[in-house]
Amino acid sequence: MLVIDINGTEFTAECHESEAPESVAAVRDLLPLESDLLHVRWSGIATWINIDEIDLPEIPRENHTVYPSRGDLLLYPGYRNEQEILFACGPTCFKSPAGELAGNHFASVNATAAELKAIERLTLRDGSQPVTIRSSSE
Repeated sequence: MLVIDINGTEFTAECHESEAPESVAAVRDLLPLESDLLHVRWSGIATWINIDEIDLPEIPRENHTVYPSRGDLLLYPGYRNEQEILFACGPTCFKSPAGELAGNHFASVNATAAELKAIERLTLRDGSQPVTIRSSSE
């Protein structure tokens, strides 16, 4: 289980170890992750964390999707665009200036639709928000 702290508000997320084992392992290796949560530019009702400066191992496509569901966390290891973690907060089509992207669905956030929409609105209205992702055992 992961804990996601967005500007003082905490959520938990269930990892999908059997569906995306290499993605889950790669994310766990970079924890705790302290960064900024940004509003997406191209993908709809979602936010993202730029992890382009992190040296990820080679990760295959696993449990990948272009259309994540509300609360899905996708790891995009940079096949055609910058590395990132996408946090879907509502209807989302994962894309960039390079076109549609398929990210590895590695975890799902335990939050209501209203809570997720509030996160997306906050980043849209107020800009980037501090975010920390850590293991629930830390």
